Amino acid sequence: MPRTLNIIGCGNVGKVLGKLWATNGIFDIRQVLNRSPESGERAVAFMEAGEAVAGFDAMRTADIYLIATPDDAIANTCAALAKTGLLTGETIVFHCSGALLAAELAPASACGASVASIHPIRSFAVPEMLVSSFAGTFCGMEGDKLALDVLGPAFAAVGAQPVEIDPEFKSVYHAAAVFASNYLVTVLDVALQAYEKAGIPGNVALRLMEPLTRGAVDNVFRLGTTDALTGPIARGDIATAVRQYRAVHAWDEGFGELYKELAKLTSDIAARRRSAGKPKP
Repeated sequence: MPRTLNIIGCGNVGKVLGKLWATNGIFDIRQVLNRSPESGERAVAFMEAGEAVAGFDAMRTADIYLIATPDDAIANTCAALAKTGLLTGETIVFHCSGALLAAELAPASACGASVASIHPIRSFAVPEMLVSSFAGTFCGMEGDKLALDVLGPAFAAVGAQPVEIDPEFKSVYHAAAVFASNYLVTVLDVALQAYEKAGIPGNVALRLMEPLTRGAVDNVFRLGTTDALTGPIARGDIATAVRQYRAVHAWDEGFGELYKELAKLTSDIAARRRSAGKPKP
């Protein structure tokens, strides 16, 4: 018999995971507790599994509890769950936050439960689409071994690729996604403004940037960051980089400081390239 699962705060993340597990017979979805009965019923209808309940007093015991609320509600929700008396030494409680530790579930641990954090590195904005495309999703996980020994295979069974992370550096792990996604957009916005400053219309600048950006990103995933690096610093043309820095700083001091910091980090990559005996690009 599959383990039973209750979901608290069953929004898009909970609905997608619940449907995948129910459809594949991984977990038996028992109950859903949402902020409103209506949203709970919608979650149950989406998953085609489970029963919506109105409060913790109506909740029955389950082998596993997923707290899929927004991050700022996880600790209080776990505390409320712990007060029900439903948790035992055989229970697993987990959340899916990329920013918070499994230790956020301390009230469950105090009841003897095993806790974990499993963070799917995907957007859940369109749950209907994600159900059919979840396979291959990387999931950062940390927590108690007993919980991970159950949850890791459960995620893998629906196509996820679980990877263990060091809980001491959970915030650094979460920041990595910001560097890889959000800050990439920020740097490209600075490039766009620089082109516009040089007299190139924005719509033309975007088309001009596209092959450069796509080529660089493709090379990173094909070759790795060290071998993908090109440009003046990679070639050892420091005089050009200095002229660029001075020009950018004269135009905008903030962008100039950004250029300088990025140049320092780029110099480190170039040094790794030289130490590996790679030729200049």
